[in-house]
Amino acid sequence: MKFVHIADMHFDSPFINLSEKELLGDKRRLQQRKILKKIIEYIKEEKIENLFISGDLYEHKYIKQSTIEYINNLFKEIPQTKIYIAPGNHDPYLKNSYYNKYRWNENVKIFQGKIEKIETLEADIYGYGFDDFYCTNSGIEEIKIENKNKPQILIIHGTLDGANIEEKQYNSITTRKLEEIGFDYVALGHIHKPNYATNKIVYPGSTIALGFDEPGEHGMIVGNIEKQENSEETKIELKFISLDDEEFIKKEIDVTEINSKEELIEKINVIKIENNEYVEIILKGKRNFEINTYEIIKYIENERIIKIKNKTKIAYDLKKLANGTTLKGLFAKEILNKYEQKDLTEEEQEIIEKAIEIAFDALE
Repeated sequence: MKFVHIADMHFDSPFINLSEKELLGDKRRLQQRKILKKIIEYIKEEKIENLFISGDLYEHKYIKQSTIEYINNLFKEIPQTKIYIAPGNHDPYLKNSYYNKYRWNENVKIFQGKIEKIETLEADIYGYGFDDFYCTNSGIEEIKIENKNKPQILIIHGTLDGANIEEKQYNSITTRKLEEIGFDYVALGHIHKPNYATNKIVYPGSTIALGFDEPGEHGMIVGNIEKQENSEETKIELKFISLDDEEFIKKEIDVTEINSKEELIEKINVIKIENNEYVEIILKGKRNFEINTYEIIKYIENERIIKIKNKTKIAYDLKKLANGTTLKGLFAKEILNKYEQKDLTEEEQEIIEKAIEIAFDALE
């Protein structure tokens, strides 16, 4: 049986933390639609029989009915393809969710908060959907495989081998247990980069990059799974197909030898950037002037530079300045006393450094 496996589309994501530039969120939401259309066209052309969607298809808090209708209308274009959806922590099956209150096309199966097995001629397909924004016990470990003469498939959203408390809140399951149960393919969702725990336990990653913490390719898994004749062995073939034409990358600039806002803007404006790249500029080194990233971004010519992050440190030597009798020296001495009184968090230290910078500029 042939299948496409996707996850983490996050339709109608607000992209709040992505950029200081206007309209980029709108562009990325349009890209989400374009990518789902690509997937549906591929399924049509290749006559794919099954589409596995392993959670976080949309953002429950932000999703619009018009977007749900767009998704469902695309599903209607592939009536011969069975679509299995296992809701995740961003799109749980709630009473007021579109999974519950919207009438989906007949070829769509949405799993709820109880493990369900769908028996088809080609495979037994198990699924589980979040019914809340957290899940600590899905009951997956209790599944017993009954028929090893056809492929056994699990579609689920969750954390594989979660170690800390936060990870365990999102349906933590272990590779070892999944292998013990005997699934021939586990279609996972939740992690936004492709990850093969084994060739049978797979995260396809998100179909579209949601920000600068998601570098690399984004797309879908295309697979074919068959039981070997007169054997319990399963033959499985998988390939990853990239879908997102855009890439989010970071570029660093050392400001240590830069002495003014104007000089910094000039340096940023000559950076070479490819047409398919969205770029976050990381400023590092020791700064010699106050840096306001929100102000600087307004003067950047290349629209592909969408974010600037300031990771610089103040250039002043406070201990040296504190030995002087000038106003700057007295101010530096006072600040050093504050440093010595308590352990500062990184955020508190940044605030103090910014205050020093502004004060020293005023004392020039």
